[in-house]
Amino acid sequence: MKSKIRIAVGLSGGVDSSVAALLLKRAGYDVFALFMQNWHDTTGTLHGDCEWEEDLSVAKMVAKKLDIPFHFVDLSGIYRQRVVDYMFAEYEKGRTPNPDVLCNSEIKFDAFLKCAEELGADYVATGHYCRKAMVKKSTLEEVPVMDGGVPVDMISGRDGDEDIAYRIIAGSDNNKDQTYFLCQLTQQQLSKALFPIGDIVKPEVRRLAAE
Repeated sequence: MKSKIRIAVGLSGGVDSSVAALLLKRAGYDVFALFMQNWHDTTGTLHGDCEWEEDLSVAKMVAKKLDIPFHFVDLSGIYRQRVVDYMFAEYEKGRTPNPDVLCNSEIKFDAFLKCAEELGADYVATGHYCRKAMVKKSTLEEVPVMDGGVPVDMISGRDGDEDIAYRIIAGSDNNKDQTYFLCQLTQQQLSKALFPIGDIVKPEVRRLAAE
């Protein structure tokens, strides 16, 4: 077991992922920011500007403010292939896939997760409003994922325990439930996912961001 858990935060530049990084840093983890670029084309913007570059600039400022390392990864090619091209192919068949569901299962918790692991991450954290639960399959007993800010599965040696199953449950904020967007995550993906703001509501997230 590593002496200090290393967590990659998918830092988008928005308030939710920024507060997720803040909470993990305060909890004493070895935290680093990882910004994902998933689009190059500017033809769909009003002035031909690059919105992702603005997000990148904000994310860098947040990482500097939190005093955590910042990394950048360009996943635009994989995003086009796995999300955009797939969506158009489905449209032609008369089906309407959800791009956010695809992005989470195919990009954030697959290609992005692999990049984070190459940088030494044990977990990937995002700013989703949801929570993760662990269940002992043999007894159906639910066990906590976090205990005092510490991932129980890592500290207790449950990481990789075949008797443990993961599930996502609604976050504390009834107005911001995002479990649907994570509905296609596999057990392996869920085992590496953390959702630090799942237990707090949006007004509290804004308050923390203002500090």
